Amino acid sequence: MHRLALLPAVFLLSALPAWSGESWPQFRGPTGQGVSDATGLPLTWSETEGVRWKTAIRGKAWSSPVVHGNQVWLTTADEEGHERAAIAVDRTSGRIVHDVKVFHVEKPQYADKFNSHGSPTPVIEDGRVYVSFGSAGTACLDTASGRVLWERRDLECNHWRGAGSSPTLWGDLLILHFDGSDQQYVVALDKRTGRTVWKTNRSVDFKDLTPEGKPIRDGDFRKAFATPLVIVHEGRPVLLSAASKATYAYDPATGRELWRIEDLKFHSGSVTPVVGHGMVYTATGLARGELWAIRLGGEGVVTDTHVAWKEKSHVPNRPSPVLAGDLLVMVHQDTGMATCLDAKTGALVWRERLPGVGNHSASPLYAEGRIYFFNENGHCPVLEAGRTFKVLAENKLEAGVMASAAVAGKALFVRTKTHLYRLEK
Repeated sequence: MHRLALLPAVFLLSALPAWSGESWPQFRGPTGQGVSDATGLPLTWSETEGVRWKTAIRGKAWSSPVVHGNQVWLTTADEEGHERAAIAVDRTSGRIVHDVKVFHVEKPQYADKFNSHGSPTPVIEDGRVYVSFGSAGTACLDTASGRVLWERRDLECNHWRGAGSSPTLWGDLLILHFDGSDQQYVVALDKRTGRTVWKTNRSVDFKDLTPEGKPIRDGDFRKAFATPLVIVHEGRPVLLSAASKATYAYDPATGRELWRIEDLKFHSGSVTPVVGHGMVYTATGLARGELWAIRLGGEGVVTDTHVAWKEKSHVPNRPSPVLAGDLLVMVHQDTGMATCLDAKTGALVWRERLPGVGNHSASPLYAEGRIYFFNENGHCPVLEAGRTFKVLAENKLEAGVMASAAVAGKALFVRTKTHLYRLEK
């Protein structure tokens, strides 16, 4: 099925020029939705079957691979966070062609052991790759030479538990989230020079209280880790941006806020929204999170007017959902419980526990009528994307998977905690 049939009334602006099946340019692919139109992808694999190549990647980092031309790029860091680097792997052979130390950080911010100092995923286009390490720095590299073309180290916030938001490209703008415990804003940089084009502070009133009405004593109720997403709705571009306590829509050219929905009970938004059927599907945060279907459009605070439906059970706070036609599928990070909802009504279609022991941080992937799930112990069940829960295959890699998979050609590019794989029939 063609991707535009999956997303009626909503178009993904950044995806339109690049949808060739050969490029996976950003977090969750050309559409930012974890959807691929590739065919001939592998259904089964192991350490001895279906592995075109396997390359060890140094350091500890959870960024996802991006693919363009004959290169696969990803970032890495040492466990203490002093060194931040970008690595390019030859797509055909798996050979490392660039290993560039981008930043040295004298005093790294704290990062939870669950997180890493290299979690944001790069963005790639012809000749350039853009890497971000949050407050530690953002840079643009030449993909042929690995040379750093520009860098910014003055964009800061206290990430509290480590950076996690990935950048996205829209036209000539590189758009980034900085949702910390101390300050929260969205910024757009000129991709050619790195200069600031606009910067917009989050507008929600945090009220400095927990859901129980107690004063906030830490940054968990302000920080967030979601990735920005640009779509076109009714002929105009819209930047969708999930944060703590709210999900926003901005004009990506100016940073002007168009509308927002609020839920002050929730915090630490990490799930990147998905869109379709005239709605944006957004998770409201970490504590007792819910999934909301929001009708696109409106002005100002639209919480009371544009919420079509809500789901409260087994809603993820790390892996983003995926839209497969009329079905919205998600997996809970701690229980491995997968849920399939009717995307138009929110009605439960099925809910089942996935095979394979382990938590889920990687977002699911939809391709060829299948949904691929990777968990933190290396298990990967593949499900049929249908109204009946049907497991097509169960796969296993040696090390756990924190990063979301990439697709290019007929191959899956999967980063485990230790290696990058090219999986292919």
